[in-house]
Amino acid sequence: AGAETVKRAVELDLASRFQESLVCYQEGIDLLLQVVKATKDEAKKHRYRQKISELVFFSDGKYHKQIRIEENATGFGYEKLFQEYLTEIVSEVWVEDPYIRHVHQASRYSLYNFLRFCEMLVKGPCKVKTIHLLTSYDEGNGRSQQISGLEEIQQSLRNYGVTLNIAFSSSIHDREIRFNNGWMIKIGRGLDYFKKPQGRFSIGYCDFDLRPCHETTVDVFHTKHTKKM
Repeated sequence: AGAETVKRAVELDLASRFQESLVCYQEGIDLLLQVVKATKDEAKKHRYRQKISELVFFSDGKYHKQIRIEENATGFGYEKLFQEYLTEIVSEVWVEDPYIRHVHQASRYSLYNFLRFCEMLVKGPCKVKTIHLLTSYDEGNGRSQQISGLEEIQQSLRNYGVTLNIAFSSSIHDREIRFNNGWMIKIGRGLDYFKKPQGRFSIGYCDFDLRPCHETTVDVFHTKHTKKM
């Protein structure tokens, strides 16, 4: 019953019926807490408590959900992470990440990661028309490659009717992604939370759902005050 109530809350949440969803969330959490009290199996108790901690709550006009990605965890490709927030009304996206740089850095595939993120937006149910990217310049010798790579992505997106606006800042530190339907996602490592593939022909090289991840935290917010974001 608790799971069904929470499922209904999520449906209301995504439909922007926030007050109704809040009631369902509260009822669902209460039901799950009753299950925790009645469960003697410590492993099950831990799983239930973890699930409760992931549930969305409402505070000062904002929803907040936290997802913990464990070291070497798989199943966290961009589609899986973002798909429930990319509703059909999404037409504009803001990406702030200081490390969208070239792949000359052995541990970073940030330009490819950003490209994969853009591919997800292009083929998703949403009708994205504009993507705003705010990042920082490459501090090494790869600045020209960084710029040319971003310009190539920009031109490719234009072929799909999507405008990519690129801006650079030397003071940017936060990593966040915002959609114009009010959802905001903050990932501790930005888009670069995947580990380097073991080889070009290893499982997980192409499919990010199969790629092991670095440990990081994902915070998801929703606010009615989209214009203030």
